Amino acid sequence: MPYSELLRSTVFLVAGAATALAAVSVIGIQRAGADGLIVTVAVVWWIAAAVIGTVSGSAGRVAEGVRRTLAEARTVGPGGPGVSLPAPGRIALARLWPILVAVVIAGGLGIFLPEVAVIGSGYALLVALAWRNRESAVLAIEGRDGVRFLVESGSALRPVKLIRSPGFTTL
Repeated sequence: MPYSELLRSTVFLVAGAATALAAVSVIGIQRAGADGLIVTVAVVWWIAAAVIGTVSGSAGRVAEGVRRTLAEARTVGPGGPGVSLPAPGRIALARLWPILVAVVIAGGLGIFLPEVAVIGSGYALLVALAWRNRESAVLAIEGRDGVRFLVESGSALRPVKLIRSPGFTTL
């Protein structure tokens, strides 16, 4: 699976998680008949998370965020052994399942404890905004260097390992 696609999938999944958890927050707050304090805290947290995520996703910080992962990529040359990778869906699921589990747990708890869903949705919003430009940074490096970064299969609980393979270059 191309690394840029994993990054895009992660951002979409986390943004969807933020939306779902925000909806659960609203339902939980209405169900609990909570006072205005939790609504105020939720709005302030969501605004703060959006600002922090937007600042964290700036161009300089994005390059710094992917630099180490790309630098540690294992290189496979055109004459080297072929690389056999599992289907992209399998790699994406293997890497992203902790997000799905966290959303299900926070969503389930959020119905009875809306504060959990409020915190989870704000954090997911922050991460989605902070990671929104990583895909374009990786694509720019791939285009510049004429390579393609592929994700090796592995545990979601370990750092991502990449394979640098020959790509297409533009003349």
